[in-house]
Amino acid sequence: MALITVRPTQLDKDIALDVARHTDVPIERGAELLTRGADEHLLIAAAMVGWLFTRRSDEPIRRLGTHFLACSLSSAVLPHILKAFIDQQRPDRRTVTEHWRGVPLSGKSEDAFPSGHALHVGALGSAATLLPPRIRNLVWTAGALLVGTHVVLLAHWFTDVLAGLGLGVVLERLTRLVTKPIPIRGDRQTPRNRYSG
Repeated sequence: MALITVRPTQLDKDIALDVARHTDVPIERGAELLTRGADEHLLIAAAMVGWLFTRRSDEPIRRLGTHFLACSLSSAVLPHILKAFIDQQRPDRRTVTEHWRGVPLSGKSEDAFPSGHALHVGALGSAATLLPPRIRNLVWTAGALLVGTHVVLLAHWFTDVLAGLGLGVVLERLTRLVTKPIPIRGDRQTPRNRYSG
């Protein structure tokens, strides 16, 4: 039994009820497909490939590759640690009839808080602030879509997703203290010229 039990807010319940009323099989299948984009295994694999590709680049790019890999690994581990101490029933366990209309069962029943997918997205979205605005905005847009799927799938309460995003941002900012990444901006200067001297 966990040390802390988190209860959903009234807003959480209202949002879950609205989602449950309007769900159907095609919506849920689409959300299930999209949500795989924030899977920890996929993100770690992508970060590892990115890290390998940056090894022969200039120092700012190498540091950024290391930073994204560190964020991916730490954001994959932290939710498992937190969920060992925190219990919260998933919204999909409070419904019966909605399962007939497409709502799947997700994960362990008491592992709603925090959303691990949202934590990954928060960490990587925060790390994306080190990139040019166009890329950063693309990462945040894709991330918002990905974490929204967990509310649609009734895998997480709305506040689980917000908490996951916030924890991810904090984790990424703490990781910066260790990896010391150098921002890559979209101006005409090369990273080498910008950071020498």
